[in-house]
Amino acid sequence: MAFAVCLVSGPLFFCFGIELLLFSSERALTMKYVLVTGGVVSGLGKGVTASSVGVLLKACGLRVTSIKIDPYLNTDAGTMSPFEHGEVFVLDDGGEVDLDLGNYERFLDVKLTRDNNITTGKIYQSVLDKERRGDYLGKTVQVVPHITDAIQEWIERVAMIPVDGKEGPADVCVIELGGTIGDIESMPFIEALGQFSYHVGPGNFCLIHVSLVPVLNVVGEQKTKPTQHSVRGLRGLGLTPNILACRSTKALNENVKAKLSQFCHVPVENVVTLYDVPNIWHIPLLLRDQKAHEAILKGLNLLGVAGEPDLQDWITRTRVYDVLHETVKIAMVGKYTGLSDSYLSVLKALLHASVVCRRKLVVEWVAAGDLEDVTAKEAPDVYKNAWNLLKGSDGVVVPGGFGDRGVQGKIIAAKYARENKVPFLGICLGMQIAVIEFAQSILGLHDANSTEFDPQTSHPCVIFMPEGSKTHMGGTMRLGSRRTYFKVPNCKSAKLYGNASFVDERHRHRYEVNPDMVPQFENAGLSFVGSDETGRRMEVIELPSHPYFVGAQFHPEFKSRPGKPSALFLGLIAAASGQLDTVLQNYGNASKLLPNGMSNGKPVVKSYQNGNAIKSSNGSLNGVYSNGNGVHH
Repeated sequence: MAFAVCLVSGPLFFCFGIELLLFSSERALTMKYVLVTGGVVSGLGKGVTASSVGVLLKACGLRVTSIKIDPYLNTDAGTMSPFEHGEVFVLDDGGEVDLDLGNYERFLDVKLTRDNNITTGKIYQSVLDKERRGDYLGKTVQVVPHITDAIQEWIERVAMIPVDGKEGPADVCVIELGGTIGDIESMPFIEALGQFSYHVGPGNFCLIHVSLVPVLNVVGEQKTKPTQHSVRGLRGLGLTPNILACRSTKALNENVKAKLSQFCHVPVENVVTLYDVPNIWHIPLLLRDQKAHEAILKGLNLLGVAGEPDLQDWITRTRVYDVLHETVKIAMVGKYTGLSDSYLSVLKALLHASVVCRRKLVVEWVAAGDLEDVTAKEAPDVYKNAWNLLKGSDGVVVPGGFGDRGVQGKIIAAKYARENKVPFLGICLGMQIAVIEFAQSILGLHDANSTEFDPQTSHPCVIFMPEGSKTHMGGTMRLGSRRTYFKVPNCKSAKLYGNASFVDERHRHRYEVNPDMVPQFENAGLSFVGSDETGRRMEVIELPSHPYFVGAQFHPEFKSRPGKPSALFLGLIAAASGQLDTVLQNYGNASKLLPNGMSNGKPVVKSYQNGNAIKSSNGSLNGVYSNGNGVHH
C-alpha cells in the first residue's frame, strides 16, 4: 500500500510520498536483471559464472531465474551435432536447449522452460509470424525496432515465469549472452540489451563482463590489454560493465586490478578474479570472498534487503570433494568421446553419485569404434589400449546417441559387461544396444538389430515409433518429461527410486524396443521392469542374474543434482564401488546420505543446493579425472 500527498501552489507542485510498501510487495513489482557477457575469447566460463552468481544471490535469500541467449540462427539446439555445441540438454517441457541451461538447473535446483533459451531463430520466427498476421499494420519491419523490441519483450515475459516451484515471479533474472562481444550475429541482442538497460532504469540492471587476463610464460606478467579492448568495444556498443570478472590462472595482483579499474572505468572493488580451481564448487565461494555479492546488490539497490550469503552447504560439499582419494573408474563408451561436453550431464550425474559414495571419479574415455575388430586390423595399438581401459574399469556406461558409427563397439562393450558381471548402465540408445546384444547372444538371433541401423533386419528388436516423423527432424522426437511405471516392485531400479511405483524422467528418442518381442526376451531372462502408461512402450530393463545391469530409455542424467544424485547413476557407482547392497537397503534415498561417508554401516548423503565443475589447474575436467584419451576442452 502506498499513497502520496501533493500540495499545489501556482505553477509549483510539492509532493510528499508516504511509502507503506514492504519489500516483499515491492520486489514483486520490479524485476532486477543481471547480464553476463564475455570478451576476448569464447569458452571462458560465462555459464559457470552466471550460475555461480545465481547461487550467490539465492544464498542471500533472493529468488533467482535464468535466461540464456544463443545468437545462432537455429530455432533450438535439437538438430546440432554434439561436436558443434556440446550436448543437447532436454527440459521437462520437451525443450531442446543449450547445455548451459543444464548448469543453471543443477546450480540453482530449478526447472526451466524452453523459452528460457532465446535464439536468433526463435526471435526472427516470432517477428515473421507477426508480420504474416499483419500485426505491424503495413510498416516496414526492421531489425530496429522490431527485432530488438521482440528480444526485450521476450526477456520481460520469461523473467516473470516462476521456475523454483513457488508462486509469483523471481526477484532477480540472470541473463547470459552467448558468444563474444564483437560477434556480428550477436549485434541485435547487444543493441536490444542496451535499450533494455535504459528501459528498466538505474538500480534494476547490473552488467558483469567476463574477460581473459592472460599470463605470458616468457615474462610471467598478467596482461590487461585484451580486457581493456574488450571493455572499450562493449562500451562503444552502448553497454557499460558494473563488474569485471577476470579469468586467469592465478589471482590478479593488486596493481593489475588498479590498472583495469583505471582504464575500464570500474571501481577497483568490482574487479574480481575467477582463477583456476580444483573443482567448480569453489566458484561461488570465490565470488563471495571477493564481495561480489555486495557489488551486485549495490548495483540492484538491494543492499538493505538481502542478507549475507549462507553458503555452508557449498563449503561442506567442496571440502568433501577435495579430500576424496579412493577412486572409482567408469568406462564411457560412446562415439563423441573427442569432446567431453557431448556427455556433460552424464559426467555431472556420475560425479554427483561418486561424491555421495565417497569416491573420486575417474572416467576412462573409450571410443566405441576402437573396440571393433576392424580397428584391431587397422590400428592394433589403439584397439589394445581401448580394451585395456574397458577391462580396467569398475563400471561401464553406454550413453545416448544417434547414427550407426560405433554401434558394433557399443554392443561389444555391453556383452563384455554382461558376461563379466561388470556394473552396466545403458541410457537411451545404450538401453537399445543392451537389448540388441541380448537378442544376438542369448536368443541366437544373429541378425537382430534396430531398424535405425538395418531397416531390412529380419528380427527388428528396436523399431521406429509410429508417431515419429521421417521427414522433419527438429522437435519431432518423443521429448520431455514422461511417466514410467514400475511393473516389478522389488527390482533394483524401483528401490533406488525409493520404492516408487512410478517416476517422471526426461526423454529424447525416435526408436523404441519392439513390444512384440518383449515376451521372448523376458522368457530368456531379460526383465522389462518399467514401461509407460500403456504397458507397451518399454522404459527400464534389468538383468536379475547380474549384480547391476540396467538400461533406461529416458535420460536420468538431466535431473541429477549435487546431494540429490540420479537414482540409476547412484546405483551404478554404488555397484562399482561395492556399496550397492547398503544403498538398496536405504532404497537409494539420498536424504539419508551424508557426504562425510558411512554412518552405522549405511551410506548417507546430505541434501544440498546445487554445484558443478570445470577444467581445473590440476588436470581435472568438470571435476572428473580423465585418462585424457581424445578429450578436447
